[in-house]
Amino acid sequence: MDNGCRKCVYIMLIILAFMYVTVFLVACTGGSMEKEKPSLRSIKSVDDSALKRLSGKKIYFGHQSIGSNILDGIDDVMRDNPKVRLKIRETENPEDYKASILGHSAIGKNNDPRSKCDHFVELMENGLGGNVEVAFFKFCCVDIMAESNVTELFSYYKEKMEYIKNKFPEVTFIHVTIPLTIVQSGPKAWIKKMMGLPLGYYDDNVKRNEYNNMLKKTYSGKEPVFDIAEIQSTLPDGRRVDIEKGGNIIYYLAPQYTNDGGHLNDLGRRIVAEQLLITLAELPR
Repeated sequence: MDNGCRKCVYIMLIILAFMYVTVFLVACTGGSMEKEKPSLRSIKSVDDSALKRLSGKKIYFGHQSIGSNILDGIDDVMRDNPKVRLKIRETENPEDYKASILGHSAIGKNNDPRSKCDHFVELMENGLGGNVEVAFFKFCCVDIMAESNVTELFSYYKEKMEYIKNKFPEVTFIHVTIPLTIVQSGPKAWIKKMMGLPLGYYDDNVKRNEYNNMLKKTYSGKEPVFDIAEIQSTLPDGRRVDIEKGGNIIYYLAPQYTNDGGHLNDLGRRIVAEQLLITLAELPR
């Protein structure tokens, strides 16, 4: 091959690479498909009367580390919004829930989501269910990975929630989607795409999206749902971060909201916390 032909080949490769990167970026930032554009509200949009009711509620929240991030975010929001007043305390003691409180505790074991369902039921039956007005728990992102059977897990979750709702009909139970992680990006991700290899953490988020879709299809519009995954993948301007593949849209954690790919940084925790407070304040009862 002479120098002229070799130069043409190089130019063609550069053009193809540029076209590929353009398509990849479009797919990962929303593309031309019409997609949901959720709005991230401000706590200041909530009526003062709703915030006052929130301050007087008895709430239990079961979680692990990302939940701790969210609670730190609630502290951030309250510092800037004195109308939001919650007594936050780590406790499983039913006596502590006879007065207004946002109580919380670690629940179950990571990588074992069924243990979190079981622990939540146990806590409700051991006294919390008779005192709290609102209760919810969340899985961690590590509870659903690429190899997880999300259909079986959701079936187990649904069975446990139906049981506890029937036992404590006066309690408002909130369903929470599973948190997402980032998807691999940068030069290594580009090379993988060129080679037809899966991106890091993509398959895990596929399973999390599947679970979240089941949960929302079952409960949205019927019972309270806090869609943490939607919030995590929504930028302040309303754009969603996603990858489109095979006609499916997979949402993932916005890199702007994390420092390690999974936990929430200062910005991420505040945004999620503010949306949670709005959800709690605007519960129908």
